[in-house]
Amino acid sequence: MPEYRRRSARVLLVDGKDRLLLLKALPDIAFPDKAWSWITPGGGVNAGEPLAAAAVREAREEVGLAITEADLVGPVAYGAGHVVTTWASGIFRDDYFLVRVDAHEVDTSAMEEFEAGNHLGHRWWTVEELESTTDAIVPFGLAGLLTDILAGRVPVEPVELPWHH
Repeated sequence: MPEYRRRSARVLLVDGKDRLLLLKALPDIAFPDKAWSWITPGGGVNAGEPLAAAAVREAREEVGLAITEADLVGPVAYGAGHVVTTWASGIFRDDYFLVRVDAHEVDTSAMEEFEAGNHLGHRWWTVEELESTTDAIVPFGLAGLLTDILAGRVPVEPVELPWHH
């Protein structure tokens, strides 16, 4: 297993209308003119913190969702690859947990300063919108994974998604 420079726990938050919540974000606040992308809520795992606990914490911080580890399914997917930013370089790994809710009103008021500085908005997406958009969606392969999940084919073992950097 490689030594990861950064691990992140991310949440695939799907509502009762089968839409996925994505956040519009800059990849590196130091370069505000760089292209933004749509990403899943989530972020870095603290030293010694279990992945599931990080996913729960990040869901609360980034979108105001109060859940427990028991509400998480997975991880259902992961992606890993090399990243170079102004704040960290090396091999990163993102692990994705599934959470289903009937509805959720997004609240970003608990975002950390770094997260808030990169945040440009949020939106709920259907599979059709994910498949047809020209916007950058991270991770790659998200529309296919969501299609499987909505059809009841939730991965028992995490599936590998193409790395996005």
